[in-house]
Amino acid sequence: MDFEQIVAQLKNGDFAQVYFLSGEEPWYADYITDYIAKNAIKEEEKSFNQSVYYGADINTVDIVEASRRFPMMAPKQVVIVKEAQNIKDIKKNGNALESYLKAPAPTTILVINYRDKFDKRTKVWKELQKKEFISFESKKLWDNQVGPWISKYLKSKGLEIDPKANTILVEHLGNKLSNVVKALDKLKVAVGTDVKTITPQHIEDYVGISKDFNNFELQDAILKGDVYKANQIARVFAQNPKDFPIQMTIGLLFSFFSKLMLYVATRDKSTQNLAALGIPPYRVKQFQPAARRFGWNKSRRIVSLLREYDMKSKGFNNNSATSGDLLQEMIFKIMH
Repeated sequence: MDFEQIVAQLKNGDFAQVYFLSGEEPWYADYITDYIAKNAIKEEEKSFNQSVYYGADINTVDIVEASRRFPMMAPKQVVIVKEAQNIKDIKKNGNALESYLKAPAPTTILVINYRDKFDKRTKVWKELQKKEFISFESKKLWDNQVGPWISKYLKSKGLEIDPKANTILVEHLGNKLSNVVKALDKLKVAVGTDVKTITPQHIEDYVGISKDFNNFELQDAILKGDVYKANQIARVFAQNPKDFPIQMTIGLLFSFFSKLMLYVATRDKSTQNLAALGIPPYRVKQFQPAARRFGWNKSRRIVSLLREYDMKSKGFNNNSATSGDLLQEMIFKIMH
């Protein structure tokens, strides 16, 4: 089952006997865990029938003992294990959890939140594949997946988002969904119920990301050949290196120009093929004029410059230049 299917099942009040939630993106597992903690049993039943443990403090025998207990004056109990990746014996064949999964307690909802990939070669994982259990593994979003994810999440909250505002958020927040959701929830509350579309001005007002001085605007100035604006933004970044680390700027520009090289090189510029190359449909319009302006050779030179200054920012072939100095020098070379 995927995340949406699991959530739909939970909202219908259909709870499985065991949930094993793993993967590299913990937001999904945390959402499911929190939903079960809030909704699986009545509030007045929780003091006696809901237990929360942490992996560093228990082993699989402890989990089984807790899960085998009978609920008190209630039809079900909930046992939640957070940070289960810290349970020392959870990957060992023949552990207590493996035995429990062969005959789980029908009155217990067991939730194991494992904040990492789990070894699928273990007997525990094989037991988890039974139809009465939910084993879910999440994957980190690729950078090009975050923008559509933001749009989808806001749509579920009754909001649209301007493409430029979306790009600013992606650049600033990265692909860690806990940070993304925290910012989006804050934004939804801040804009109020009358606003239906999030704009760059909302981002500046309520998230604290300038709509005029950010990496998206710097990239836009470079693509348009606006030397004055590019240098102006570079100076602001150089004066505020903590807010605008050079590695983040290099990473964004490297991602764009390396994809631009792919765009120029590929003959099949259909939406489907470009999406497979990591160029989402809503950004194609940005690549078309950039391909005409830079072409293959200029794009390759810029990618080479970005690699060079990434190394310099990490201390290679750089004895004294600050990150601000390097950034301004790099932007000058890109623009000329």
